[in-house]
Amino acid sequence: MNSRPRDLRRLFRPRWFRALGDPTRLAILGRLVSLGEPSTVSETASCCGVHLSGVSRHLAVLRDAGMVTARRRGREVYYEFDRDKVTRTLRDLADALDAHDRRPSSPPPSTTDKQ
Repeated sequence: MNSRPRDLRRLFRPRWFRALGDPTRLAILGRLVSLGEPSTVSETASCCGVHLSGVSRHLAVLRDAGMVTARRRGREVYYEFDRDKVTRTLRDLADALDAHDRRPSSPPPSTTDKQ
């Protein structure tokens, strides 16, 4: 049996898609990408009009999903978009979907068939 379906299951991680499924988290990712350098919660928060504690929780979800990294410097935590990991994950997913054996779909019902 082909191992491709297993590869797809490995790539379809709910935590990853849940992280992408929130508009505020997408705005935070966009902000981190546009900043282009590690940023604090307060530097990141200007993107979305959410209280700092909310931005911090969203960053934790993104970190747990592996989309951002967090590094403590003194009292501050700096977050950075993990471009390499996100790009690799998206490419792996696209490659697995492209390589997945497709079963032929059944032809559409004929409009001349009578029931």
